[in-house]
Amino acid sequence: MSTRLRWALVIVVLLLLGIPLTILFLRTNERVTRTEHLPPQGEASYNPLYALSRALQADGITAQSFPRVDLSRMPLQPGDTVLLLKDSADVPPTTAQALLDWVDRGGHLLLRTPPTSKDDEAPQGTLLDALGVYSEYYQSACKAFHVADDPGHSEFCRGRRFELDDLDGIRVERRWGDDDGLVFVRLRKGQGTVDVVSDMTFLEGTPRHFDAEDPEGSLADGLHDVSHRDLTRYLLAPNYGKGTMWLVYGSRPPTLWYRIFYQGWPVWVPLMLALLGWLWQRAQRMGSVLPAPSGDRRSLLEHVRASGEHLLRHGKNPLLYDAVRRAFLARLRRRAPTAAALTGDAQVHAIATLLQWPVSRVQTALQVPASQDTKALRERIRLLIQMRNLL
Repeated sequence: MSTRLRWALVIVVLLLLGIPLTILFLRTNERVTRTEHLPPQGEASYNPLYALSRALQADGITAQSFPRVDLSRMPLQPGDTVLLLKDSADVPPTTAQALLDWVDRGGHLLLRTPPTSKDDEAPQGTLLDALGVYSEYYQSACKAFHVADDPGHSEFCRGRRFELDDLDGIRVERRWGDDDGLVFVRLRKGQGTVDVVSDMTFLEGTPRHFDAEDPEGSLADGLHDVSHRDLTRYLLAPNYGKGTMWLVYGSRPPTLWYRIFYQGWPVWVPLMLALLGWLWQRAQRMGSVLPAPSGDRRSLLEHVRASGEHLLRHGKNPLLYDAVRRAFLARLRRRAPTAAALTGDAQVHAIATLLQWPVSRVQTALQVPASQDTKALRERIRLLIQMRNLL
């Protein structure tokens, strides 16, 4: 078969298989477009005012975001706006007084009351106290906010309401509330303006979804809602377009350990499993209990006794005596090295004095018995063992 004919057959077979499979695939599958909402990345993952900052920048407004009030990095000027999303009670008294002085020169300050989760008896902070705002023992309650496309809309459902005391030098331009307390007030202080609201959830760009059974579930999704954008624009109106918008979101970026645990698990989980597997492989295996030795095996004592009887039977008494005598002298060198260093009668007298024995008895114990005198061997071994035990 020629090469040209072979390739022609291959092409025909591919066409016969490919065309039916292509038709079958096109008839049994349908193209579907699906949108996947990915979690926020970068600054958007920890800055709830990130969407507001980008919206202001798109509108030609200079906007800067900070995790906390830092006047050394925030050169406040008349016409600027400072938005405090976090609890104003965390602002130090010196910083609070500096902010109030800046408001007198023409600044615009936006702040909120403490959250409802905070202790009712906890101090509300220097800023609210200086403005005459009283929020202790007040609870949260929704306030109707009717707009053209959503007549049943409500706001401020998650914030603590408040009341206002009359203070010299502070004039109320507008207040909004009902019998449950105020949810918004605009104060005139010097040449500047202070806005106090009970809740700033609508300023956040991250959608918040609440339970459908929650009576306060009419809250929308932050700045994704048109009515929230209108309300935000109204709050920022006093100095809008005049200066810099300083957005203090009051949180910190995720820590390294947080990122490793929640975002790096595809790396550390396999490594952890590999480490556990290696430890399991290298660990000592604990098997079953060893069986007891068989009964016909002789013990060490039996072997020693048999060896001694063998030496005794073949007239090797001096070897047995010498072993016991060396054991006694070894202990003597450890317990009384001075006596062990002596020789002859001097050593005998030193041992007798040490043991408080008669000299003749010690001298008998240290004499080598005759080869065939078994009785004398046993007597001397007995004396040596007693002397060794007394040391």
